[in-house]
Amino acid sequence: MAGAISGRLGGHGSASGPHRFEATGEAPWVRYTLIAVAVLFLTLFLFVPLASVFYEALRKGVQTYWEALVEPDALAAIQLTLTVAAIAVPLNVVFGVAAAWAIAKFDFRGKNLLITLIDLPFSVSPVISGLVYVLLFGAQGWLGPWLEAHDIKIMFAVPGIVLATIFVTFPFVARELIPLMQAQGSEEEEAAIVLGASGWQTFRHITLPNIRWGLLYGVILCNARAMGEFGAVSVVSGHIRGLTNTMPLHVEILYNEYNFAAAFAVASLLTLLALITLGIKTLVEFRARKETEEAAPERPLASVPASVQGQAS
Repeated sequence: MAGAISGRLGGHGSASGPHRFEATGEAPWVRYTLIAVAVLFLTLFLFVPLASVFYEALRKGVQTYWEALVEPDALAAIQLTLTVAAIAVPLNVVFGVAAAWAIAKFDFRGKNLLITLIDLPFSVSPVISGLVYVLLFGAQGWLGPWLEAHDIKIMFAVPGIVLATIFVTFPFVARELIPLMQAQGSEEEEAAIVLGASGWQTFRHITLPNIRWGLLYGVILCNARAMGEFGAVSVVSGHIRGLTNTMPLHVEILYNEYNFAAAFAVASLLTLLALITLGIKTLVEFRARKETEEAAPERPLASVPASVQGQAS
């Protein structure tokens, strides 16, 4: 059997020689054709649209481009977008880490239900989620009369935008951490507890270092979605210029008003933020892969940091 396999590999005893792809590889013309199709697809549907955004934004000159970005409504949209992301992302980090820790480390009644609820924003249209908030907090909603009587504004105000953004982005951190924590197991945490560490010390010295790259990756994805969310925010914002318009909504209004230069200028800023996010994501993936390759193949089950071991009495 070994000889037959060796013969199919071109006479080599292993698949590391110059013919290592003969058993499963395709003909060269097939590979080149697939590569050409992939490059053509990316060029038509990714590179050309990206280039056209910046071209249209700068077509009337840098002065027009700059004026579109420093216009008061545009500055208000930029500020609101960053503010909403600054509120939604940390809250989703706290929820995502807590949910992932509970799901990966413990068995409890309702675990499958919690997993289903985490996946809910992936299966529900953002517009529908926005309508749900209108049904709850709108003037004719279930809590609307009570909120109005106490002069609390949620719909068509910043709180409603924050709530909608949190809803559509909360799966990202949890969904990155759950499989990672499940793969790592709980042996190290159990060893730390046996040595006398508290729950917070175990999390800070063992769990958090083990998940830091996955956590950072989830934060990047969550932040990108928070800044670019359109559907749910469009429903709950009211489209009030200078007050409740985020950058995507401001782009839509400018485009509908045929102010194409300003619309593409703001869109180019969103695109630039997306490219920066993509660059950070690539760097995180590279650092995580490099650290994994440099790490020892197996860590001892009781490889607990000295700071935790010192807690043992």
